[in-house]
Amino acid sequence: MAMMLSAKPGLSYARQNGAGITPQRSPTHRKNEEKTLTMKDASCGRSRLPVASPLPSSSISLGMTLVMAIACGVAVANIYYNQPMLGIMEGAFPRQVAVIGLVPTVTQLGFAAGLLLLVPLGDRFDRRRLILIQFATLTLSLAAAALAADAWWLVAASALVGAASSVAQQIVPFAAELATPSRRGATIGIVMSGVLCGMLSGRALAGAVGDYYGWRAMFWLGLLLTVAVGLLLAAVLPGSRPSTQQGYGSLLRSLAMLWWEEPTLRRATIIQGCLFGSFSATWTILALQLDVRYHLGAGIAGLFGLIGLVGVLFAPIAGKIADRRGPHAVIGLGSVIMLTSWVVFEAWGMIAGLIVGVILLDFGEQGALVSNQHVIYALRPEARNRLNTIFMGGMFVGGAVGSAGASLAWEFAGWAAVCAFGAALVAIALGLHACGRVTEKREG
Repeated sequence: MAMMLSAKPGLSYARQNGAGITPQRSPTHRKNEEKTLTMKDASCGRSRLPVASPLPSSSISLGMTLVMAIACGVAVANIYYNQPMLGIMEGAFPRQVAVIGLVPTVTQLGFAAGLLLLVPLGDRFDRRRLILIQFATLTLSLAAAALAADAWWLVAASALVGAASSVAQQIVPFAAELATPSRRGATIGIVMSGVLCGMLSGRALAGAVGDYYGWRAMFWLGLLLTVAVGLLLAAVLPGSRPSTQQGYGSLLRSLAMLWWEEPTLRRATIIQGCLFGSFSATWTILALQLDVRYHLGAGIAGLFGLIGLVGVLFAPIAGKIADRRGPHAVIGLGSVIMLTSWVVFEAWGMIAGLIVGVILLDFGEQGALVSNQHVIYALRPEARNRLNTIFMGGMFVGGAVGSAGASLAWEFAGWAAVCAFGAALVAIALGLHACGRVTEKREG
């Protein structure tokens, strides 16, 4: 993809507004803009390369924000379409059942590869062009999945679907760049609500469409949604100026340096990894708990996913609070709410308890996620895509750990052990957050 694109060097803010005119900057802004990344180039050795000044913040309309949120939801949903349709797909390829079992895993691995290899390009090239190219690739990948003649074809197409779906993580930092600092939290909250909608509703939609019309119909529907959203984005998205002129290899190497040089990024990533691990633990075991304790099937478990969408309402609220009172307060509040959800899960042994617990869990996780992103995007505006790659990568690693740990806890001692494990992950996150705040206050 890097060979398909070209970029012009960014102009400084001062040159765009008249020679010799320098807008007032806060000390924090000046510090961020003066930071440099240390690179090791094969031909030049180690050098200190100045980064380009970021684009000045501009206002983003509510309509554009909603379009970006919808686009994120449509993109992310593609990752989860195959999960409720595995049985249907196995019936279509009865001699390749074991191969079909690879489809969800390969889709997730494709997403991880896109997150690592494609999302950092947003700091080097026009984000609008990148987003549209990835949506076009996603359209072709869904067509390939819908037309799959055998299981291996479907596996290969699923890997491409996962990689192209990482376009959602191109959109989120773009929205943060377009928003004014006073509105950045609210904007991120609205866009991230689209991501949560896609995660929770993708499975339910695919299950219903797959049951009535077949698995190929779901991929065709996903293609139509992707095309519609791509056309909307082409109509409303502005262009963006690259914030760096680093080569592709240097971009990837800088990920390690950003992790090493930014303790706030490390702390936010680990905290969100723990919280998302706790979130994943719930959704990994919930269907089993409903079956064993209440003798309810997968259909009811799917309805809990729709209940979880209530958490979407909290994302914009959390963003507004972060804008007014600072993101750290919302991170702490979100962690406390998540901890309370696990107490409710364990102590309130009824269906109503599960419903209340799921709503609290989603409220807390979404609020903390939006606020942690608010924190990291303020660190280095010229490297927002790379910061997002590190942050989201750590978050999904935490999710995988949470799912695996919850499965082991379930085998060991059932629902009580799962609740203890999920609460422990939140407690770790809360402890790290508290220690970080104490350290920051000591350092002044």
